[in-house]
Amino acid sequence: MAVPKKKTSKSKRDKRKATWKHKAVIEAQKALSLGKSILSGRSTFVYPSAEEEEEEE
Repeated sequence: MAVPKKKTSKSKRDKRKATWKHKAVIEAQKALSLGKSILSGRSTFVYPSAEEEEEEE
């Protein structure tokens, strides 16, 4: 026979939602930081350009 599940407390629900949102905030900060770094020219991040890809083939 089916048994109803227990209700999740508001604190558990809010904690999960806060964790999920915090992960998104961290990723957004990383993306913004990388973008600023690339635009300023101080980046050590190397990304292939269209010209380099054509030369390799």
